[in-house]
Amino acid sequence: MQAFSFATTPRLLVDRGGAARLGDEARRLGASRVFLVSDAGLVRAGVVEPAVASLRAAGLEVAVYSDVQADPPEAVVVAAAQAAREAAADLVIGLGGGSSLDTAKLVALLAGGGEALDAIYGIDLARGPRLKLILVPTTAGTGSEVTPISIVTTPSQEKKGVVTPLLYPDLALLDAELTLGLPPAVTAMTGVDAMVHAIEAYTGRHKKNPISDAFALDALKRLYLHIDRAVENGLDLEAREQMLLGSCMAGIAFANSPVGAVHALAYPLGGHYHLPHGLTNSLVLAAVLRFNLEPARAHYAELGRAVLGPSATAEDFVAAIAALVARMPYAQTLRDAGVTESDLPLLADDALKVQRLLVNNPREVLLADALSLYREAF
Repeated sequence: MQAFSFATTPRLLVDRGGAARLGDEARRLGASRVFLVSDAGLVRAGVVEPAVASLRAAGLEVAVYSDVQADPPEAVVVAAAQAAREAAADLVIGLGGGSSLDTAKLVALLAGGGEALDAIYGIDLARGPRLKLILVPTTAGTGSEVTPISIVTTPSQEKKGVVTPLLYPDLALLDAELTLGLPPAVTAMTGVDAMVHAIEAYTGRHKKNPISDAFALDALKRLYLHIDRAVENGLDLEAREQMLLGSCMAGIAFANSPVGAVHALAYPLGGHYHLPHGLTNSLVLAAVLRFNLEPARAHYAELGRAVLGPSATAEDFVAAIAALVARMPYAQTLRDAGVTESDLPLLADDALKVQRLLVNNPREVLLADALSLYREAF
């Protein structure tokens, strides 16, 4: 067995209605002034207020920052960190989807250590310290609550990552009630995103290991078996909880065995067209699975047997995932999502810059391959 390392969030709380306990959990961490990061939509929907009420009932001062944007721009992250400093926060809580969680992670790091964001893009460049951090996901997709990664959109529309164990929160709280009623398209996009995390973690070229494999397999089964129910009925609490746990477990997997070409091809679509991350993954997923079929054949067959039964082949698995994506309620091609065909070479060029992910892919991706994959997805 090759040497490997494994790390994850030190404490995970899975509890229906658990957001009402945030005040107690913040007190457990010794907090007195909380900076809560979310987005305006969740504030309007009334999702944030119960969390704020719990914190204030515990005697904590609370400042709410709700200017988070999708695919967090550098300027928004920097502004949020400055607001946290001005609030003299000692605890940051991220409550929302992946963009809110990624923003909260960086706010805790930047406000706690004073480092410049553009100086810590890359792996293990941040030194900290960071403020105490709790993450509460409201979608079942990114797994950001259990990853040491935050993705930022630079002024040039390039996606860059900060990767450091400092971004693991002190607590990840999974409250499935916060995901009830999530719209079908958002449920589908985030669910497929989580499935991609599991698939790519399981088939990674360099850091695949037995522990991440176990999380990826279990995650994929939960997600595959419950995504249709969650999309069809937003109030199905059991399906919602299984999706939330599956997303978390897939996050644990890919935090230790990183993702590959699906994400590398998805990032330029998000950067240039501001499409939701789950959608961009979904749009290129089937093409990449077919591209990787030969080198990943044994692993695809194992994934197929996990979700389809003991006689499944690698081809069966690819076909089943492609069919699942095809029945999701959102755009199915790059063209339908508003991508311009003349931009495909630019997108391919940008995808090749994401070498930190492409090196993990089962098959090498050259510029011509990236362009061909985009054309197949178009």
